[in-house]
Amino acid sequence: QGKGLFATRNICKGETVFVERPVVASQFLWNALYNYRACDHCLRALETAEENAQRLLGKSSLVLPHPEQCSIQKDRHQQCPRCQVTYCSAECRQAALEQYHQVLCLGPSRDDPTHPLNKLQEAWRNMHYPPETSSIMLMARMVATVKQAKDKEWWIKVFSQFCNKTANEEEEIVHKLLGDKFKGQLELLRLLFTEALYDEHLSRWFTPEGFRSLFALVGTNGQGIGT
Repeated sequence: QGKGLFATRNICKGETVFVERPVVASQFLWNALYNYRACDHCLRALETAEENAQRLLGKSSLVLPHPEQCSIQKDRHQQCPRCQVTYCSAECRQAALEQYHQVLCLGPSRDDPTHPLNKLQEAWRNMHYPPETSSIMLMARMVATVKQAKDKEWWIKVFSQFCNKTANEEEEIVHKLLGDKFKGQLELLRLLFTEALYDEHLSRWFTPEGFRSLFALVGTNGQGIGT
């Protein structure tokens, strides 16, 4: 039935019960397009509370009280030297580089609409308007993680441990994500996904059935967090 978390003692209100790092995370694509600046690895905010309020309200002159309460440390922010995506720290930049970013780094092609990864993201945005519940780049980072890994079988086993569904359940989940035209949309995404990321070690993920299963895995186990 999957995995659960059970209390073995009384828990006080406000107490932190459980902390974990996600296996993989990615910012919502429309959220990024609207210039909400977040760490490309851990998704922590990169803009101060005041900058956030100024952007959302469209008032560049807005001043918030108590700036000392803001925890953003801009002096720690770092960018990928090739594609300029930004991280909240050197640790996040290194973690992304070691896990998946070598495969997904667009370098000077970051703004090239003809690059396969950009075509994939644009297709996703045109199918999945806000409010967003998932991102095709979660799956891209899963593939990139395996492609970069020295022990590919270990990572494949990690992903296979997540709750799986029957074919009918998968169809229902994908339908919820993509709507009434999901089969046609899913096939277009699969073709673009294959063009951008194909890897023989993961050949099943690029078949129609395997791609649907990958979608259902993310739809079942992913957590979308709006800010």
